Amino acid sequence: MTVRVVVVDDQALIRTGLRTILAATEDLNVVGKAANGGEAVDVVTRTLPDLVLMDVRMPGMDGVEATHRLRASAHPPKIVILTTFDLDDYVYSALRAGASGFLLKDTLAADLVTALRTVMSGEAVVAPSVTRRLIAHFIRATPTPPRQPERLNALTSREHEVLTLIALGRSNAEIGRDLHLSESTVKTHVGRVLAKLDLRDRVHAVILAYECGLVPARRHD
Repeated sequence: MTVRVVVVDDQALIRTGLRTILAATEDLNVVGKAANGGEAVDVVTRTLPDLVLMDVRMPGMDGVEATHRLRASAHPPKIVILTTFDLDDYVYSALRAGASGFLLKDTLAADLVTALRTVMSGEAVVAPSVTRRLIAHFIRATPTPPRQPERLNALTSREHEVLTLIALGRSNAEIGRDLHLSESTVKTHVGRVLAKLDLRDRVHAVILAYECGLVPARRHD
């Protein structure tokens, strides 16, 4: 199946470069481009893509607002945020708005293609090391009183452990090593955690864990 992609970035060179990279694949087809969030909403409404590569800092409507609008639309595409490492605040807000992950703009072409395919398979695109720094940075920058939603009570003690390790940026393989479990068993636990907490992916599991105080941000100073 060919994945229909819209590329959104205010720099023409980056839009062209991304289109060239994706044009070299058989299963990723760029069906539209936009230079800001407002254009992105219009293009996506016309083309109904499966996936949007979304820059965050753009003139007019930024990528956060565009992400929010697109995810609330009748035909919401999956959205992957494109960012430079110094835009943590935009990235966090975009994840809260419904993005499925983020990629740094210096991501290698092959890794970009793999990441987009991963998102389309239902997974989130998050580098564990970047996740730790991103979320910890934001919880420190915008402190809120920890809250412990009742739905966390639905988790077993093992699922609590898995959620904590997800929030610390561990991959499934690393969680397996930490808890002496097979990777397939970890994957099952992760799936149950997401289902019980009504979360789309592990990105939002990370955010929930920090917001609930399950993993204090100060541990990453």
